[in-house]
Amino acid sequence: MSEKKNSTDLPPAYKAPAGGWGALESTTRHWLNSKNAVKNIKSLLNTNQDNGFDCPGCAWGEEKNPNKIKFCENGAKAVNWEATSKQVGADFFQQYSLSWLREQSNYYLEYQGRLTHPMRYNPETDKYQPISWDDAFGLIGSHLKQLDHPDQLELYTSGRASNEAAFLYQLFGRSFGTNNFPDCSNMCHEASGFALTSSIGVGKGTVTLEDFEEADAIFVFGQNPGTNHPRMLDTLRSAIKRGAKIVIFNPLKERGLEKFQHPQNPIEMLTNNATTMHSIYLSPKLGGDMAAIRGMVKALLETYDSSHDDTLIDQAFIAEHTQGMAAYLDGVRETSWDKIIDQSGLTRDEINSAARIYMDADKVISTWAMGLTQHHHSVAILHELINWMALRGNIGRPGAGLCPVRGHSNVQGDRTMGIDERPSDTLLDALEAHFNIPMPRQHGHSAVEAIDAMRSGACKVFIGLGGNFAAASPDTDVTEHALSQCDLTVHISTKLNRSHLITGKEALILPCLGRTDIDRQAKGPQKITVEDSFSMVHASAGVLEPSSAEMRSEPAIIAGIAHAVLGTKPIDWLSVIEDYSAIRALIAQTIPGFSEFNSKIEQPGGFYLGNSARKRDWATQGGKVIVHRHPLPDSILPDRSSKLLHNKTLVLQTLRSHDQYNTTIYGMNDRYRGIKGERDILFINPADIQRLGFKEGQLVDIKSLWDDGRTREVKGFKLIGYSIPAGNIAAYYPETNPLVPLDSYGVNSRTPTSKSIAVELSAHQSNRIL
Repeated sequence: MSEKKNSTDLPPAYKAPAGGWGALESTTRHWLNSKNAVKNIKSLLNTNQDNGFDCPGCAWGEEKNPNKIKFCENGAKAVNWEATSKQVGADFFQQYSLSWLREQSNYYLEYQGRLTHPMRYNPETDKYQPISWDDAFGLIGSHLKQLDHPDQLELYTSGRASNEAAFLYQLFGRSFGTNNFPDCSNMCHEASGFALTSSIGVGKGTVTLEDFEEADAIFVFGQNPGTNHPRMLDTLRSAIKRGAKIVIFNPLKERGLEKFQHPQNPIEMLTNNATTMHSIYLSPKLGGDMAAIRGMVKALLETYDSSHDDTLIDQAFIAEHTQGMAAYLDGVRETSWDKIIDQSGLTRDEINSAARIYMDADKVISTWAMGLTQHHHSVAILHELINWMALRGNIGRPGAGLCPVRGHSNVQGDRTMGIDERPSDTLLDALEAHFNIPMPRQHGHSAVEAIDAMRSGACKVFIGLGGNFAAASPDTDVTEHALSQCDLTVHISTKLNRSHLITGKEALILPCLGRTDIDRQAKGPQKITVEDSFSMVHASAGVLEPSSAEMRSEPAIIAGIAHAVLGTKPIDWLSVIEDYSAIRALIAQTIPGFSEFNSKIEQPGGFYLGNSARKRDWATQGGKVIVHRHPLPDSILPDRSSKLLHNKTLVLQTLRSHDQYNTTIYGMNDRYRGIKGERDILFINPADIQRLGFKEGQLVDIKSLWDDGRTREVKGFKLIGYSIPAGNIAAYYPETNPLVPLDSYGVNSRTPTSKSIAVELSAHQSNRIL
């Protein structure tokens, strides 16, 4: 960009709609770059199909249409990324030291290909070297048997793990004696689980995919489906086509929520037409959603008070199914419009327009993602949303309900299987009764707590079942130091990533099969199962030959570790992996909703696990929806930031690029936001560029404000003017994770506050204009 560019201009916008020809071109490019193009045609055509495999990407549900192609652009990226023919074996690690690899980008690391052999770190050479599976399991067993206490072990889980793997993993950990199960939910939707459970008695959404076919209005909060779960755009498009209203609350203008062209619709593709994806698009300030929702409730109350229209509030639902509503409504009436407008960043007319759509709709669905869950007051935001939905009885009936949109394809299933640092007594009682051993009752560590424990020396061994813990976690320097304090770090992975380079005193990499790989065990090819965002459980079976005979499945690796540590207690670990139906039989006997598990997964599309709140059966104390009353926060920022604020402070959120899924970087572009070939980008309102004395394209350093005396800073980020509220900025993660203090997390959720980070900018030393 030129230095003469007007600082109030926005960067060149992406003119085309989301999806469409751009998505087809991107899908084709990633397919060819996989170096496995011919075989990957088979992979893509089997994605999300009966007798195929579940996409390793997002957790959006599947339409019941056997003749439809069921992968999206980002799903195709995930499949091609996993099913590459490129390999990272012993020769690769012999060539490169960890010191050299740490200097490479996250994109470079994963682009090298699939891990093929178990490897052990040699600190003398600073390289990984081959180790046999038996020796790897023996090394893990030796370390675990020497621990002073079971809680010196951390068992991290990625949401990619299957139900079968997750069940074995939690059974192993609890049989060993710990509830230390930090997982990716702790860093994304933990606030959803806590808020839902404390309000309606179940920590899952209450809708099915079919409910979207009946909803009169759909409210979409804090999410970017076009990048993070593109198949949702198809669902929203269908709703709009039949006349439903779509209301968007998002600080950034995201292309997928503006225009969408369906790649499988020949008329739209050939005529280059597109669907407008919203009825109203509102851009609240970061963290201002609670105020915006309260404003809609206040508008509803004012309309009700003036009109006495009894259809505006579902009095029967409130009387029969809620407790605490009157006190909450008193709090709404006491909240001033000035505070609502100031904190939300929206005008009263904008809030009234959204409220009118809500009041006019008989059936309403509310969806949300991490734009609501990664704030200090996220649980209060979600309580506010649940209260608002309860006012008109929009919980627990067809065409209406609550819909947290999960990320990883089985993150919800992992929690169902018991990956939970705070397990219920119901789960522990069932495990104790069936396996006849005591289960640990003390709460374990969430992700933030695990990092604290490792850096203090309280935990000695870290095992990661998938994921990229070092890159995904907050306060990167602190997280990496914590991992390095361990006696042993173990990563069960498909590809090389940043976490493998941050080793304990000893370290192992154990290569596992992915979703696309055929999983052969002693009794033949196996299926695994997953649960989507709508509580649908279905089977998944890979279709490609593994690229190395040394790869093992996640269940087989967990069983190998458990056997080395526990022998045959409380089960014969090596026997149950011969046929995964044996694992599913154990699940059926101990996890509610899974009776006849093995026969149910043979049904096309799987089976619905069920949801008590959907049936208006509230598993809460008192048996009703608990309506929580919270005041609007004085500041969306924690006190330890608030006391350091000044007139140049900005609030930063981290987000993904379009060529990214979680910490996996597929490429260096962000097509819908007009970014090509770079990631050190800072999206900022053009008025803030001018107010702060910078210029479009200037490089700046970003420093976060936190009162612990530590300096958290990232350098050399390019300013890009963007449609975002003044005072708010956005940048990619994991590049900006170093700015998120470990101690800055949500009340009751302990989720890092990655959507509300107080920062200040300074000119980068080079002071170049790009």
